[in-house]
Parts: sequence; C-alpha cells; structure tokens
Amino acid sequence: MKFNAVGAMGFLVQTAVLQALAVGWGVNYLVATALAVETAVLHNFFWHEWFTWPDRGKRTKGGTAKRLFVFHATTGIVSIGGNVLLMVLLVGWAHAPLLLGNLAAMGGCAAVNFLVNDRVVFREEGANERIAGEM
Repeated sequence: MKFNAVGAMGFLVQTAVLQALAVGWGVNYLVATALAVETAVLHNFFWHEWFTWPDRGKRTKGGTAKRLFVFHATTGIVSIGGNVLLMVLLVGWAHAPLLLGNLAAMGGCAAVNFLVNDRVVFREEGANERIAGEM
C-alpha cells in the first residue's frame, strides 16, 4: 500500500511536469517525458527511503547515496527507458493523447519497478546472506 501511495504521488508529479513542459512550454513530448520521469524518480526515491521502506538499510549519508545510485541504475533506467519507449509507441505511433499515453506508460512500468525496489534497492538487511545460506 505504501508503494502504491508513493506511486500515486509520483504519478501526479510526473503528469504535472509533463503537462507543464510539453503543453505549457512546447518542449518535445519525448524530452518532456524523460524530464518528467526523472523528476518523479527523484521524488519517489526520497518517499520510499523515508516512508515505504524506512526499516531497510542504515540511514547514513553513504547508505542513502548508494541506494540513490542503485535506484537510478535500476528504477530510473526502467522508468525513463520504459516510459519513453511506450510514449513513442502510444503517442508517436498510435496517436494517443499525451496524458493517456503517459498514464498507460506509467502503468506498464509499475510492476517491474516494485519488484526492482523491493528486491534490489531497498532489500532487507542480510537478504544476500539468507539467500546464500538457503542454497
């Protein structure tokens, strides 16, 4: 539930930035998508860090910076790459309206992002040791 709540807030952030850039300022919809997704990725990271998974990992500057790097190398790549690709298909090729394409692209990436966050970025302390012990 917490992941979904953060995702809903991230959806609003991404949609507002996309709308402002593409419609308000006339930025190309793919550039606007990438920038809007990056804004939402940063927003979501900090909410996940302190709200969704506050019990996972030590809260140190180094630990947070490492998780932010891993978050961008996983969720960031899935989100930006997936959203841009889906926007090309939905808006560019199928001519869907911008905000409908955005909604569909975000939905398409959500399940993958949950798994990556839960299993990689914010995994429980000692998870690697438990997995190795089970083998």
